[in-house]
Amino acid sequence: MPKPENSMSPSDHRTVIVVGGGVIGTTTALALQRKGWAVTLIEAEESPRAASWGNAGHIATEQAEPIASPAMVRGFAKRLFFRGGALALPPREIATWLPFSLRLLKAARPARYERAHRALAGLLAQAMPAWERHVAALGAPELLRPHGHVVLWESPESAARGLANWRAADTGTARFRPLTEAELQDWRARIRSPIAGGIRFEGSGQIADPTRLAETATARFLTDGGTRIVARVKAVGDGEIRLSDDRSLSADQIVVAAGVASAALLHPFGLKAPIIAERGYHLQTGPDVDWPADLPPVVFEDRSMIVTRFAGGLRAASIVEFARADAAPDPAKWNRLRHHIAALGLPIGEDAQPWMGARPTLPDYLPAIGRVAGARGLSYAFGHNHLGLTLAPITGELVAAMLDGGETAVPVTPFGLARFG
Repeated sequence: MPKPENSMSPSDHRTVIVVGGGVIGTTTALALQRKGWAVTLIEAEESPRAASWGNAGHIATEQAEPIASPAMVRGFAKRLFFRGGALALPPREIATWLPFSLRLLKAARPARYERAHRALAGLLAQAMPAWERHVAALGAPELLRPHGHVVLWESPESAARGLANWRAADTGTARFRPLTEAELQDWRARIRSPIAGGIRFEGSGQIADPTRLAETATARFLTDGGTRIVARVKAVGDGEIRLSDDRSLSADQIVVAAGVASAALLHPFGLKAPIIAERGYHLQTGPDVDWPADLPPVVFEDRSMIVTRFAGGLRAASIVEFARADAAPDPAKWNRLRHHIAALGLPIGEDAQPWMGARPTLPDYLPAIGRVAGARGLSYAFGHNHLGLTLAPITGELVAAMLDGGETAVPVTPFGLARFG
């Protein structure tokens, strides 16, 4: 890469560039800033529509088992979209999802799954404490609601099966109990479809409002002296980056946290990151909605849908669609959501705003966190799949400790891209 034309201003502080303005990149930038780094955050869009800000807002500490598992393989066919499930494999995208699916099947083999399970469970055990530290540092502890969530089933058969599955699962630091009859009656009064059973989790939680989280994090970053640049990164090198307008910036360290785009940026260094855009869809009302603000997130497990009340409205989210990140959204996915909303009698009308975003997902459903061997000052943190929001603060802390040369809260070796060869 040519010598930078416009390097960052000299500073008495150590300098770092974080590439990526989603929840992982922003939270990592803040964690580094708190450790005394002078941070520049490169964000691709002024109004990000990444899955970071369009997800269900759920702090999913209970998901200690990677999705790439023997159980997932056994139930694969039942989950397909054309059979009523939430897993969509668009025929026009087969060149994208078929190679990824084959890698996923390899990752789900028992020996590899068990290694991934141990690594993920160790990381998730740190997730809620890291969130508590993060919102306290933001000066906005009310953004975190560590009050658990609810899972509901609509038939006696699915209730018995679902309860048995959860009892056999590793839920990490989260615990659950069956809903009382009074609690079930309360949900039956809110939901049109019959409710046959349910459980209440403790130790999980939600963000009060993802939009406010993004705004608060950005404001804190800028107030504390951070530099934010809205631009696309064309290439990264040893201690420098080149933007799409051919400007260059340099720093002591660079952290690639650009979601799906991270794989292409790291490819010149010989790193394999077989990532896919696992696209999710949601519909959301405005703030004036007939749904109590203190209700926790509720998962309608028979429908693979989660409903969350935010300050900004009520959001229904679902769908796992393997496709290119820039492929056009499929209206059929929003129509499926509307069908579920109508069947449940949720107060989400036709005027609800549709959204689609891409979760950056690796085949073993572990994130990628580590250093680039042989490169000066280059690290990465991306590929958090469904757990980007959940793992953002602990990921930021791990990266900050890694760059400081100190001991990390959990070993980062299992998350290195070397696992892909």
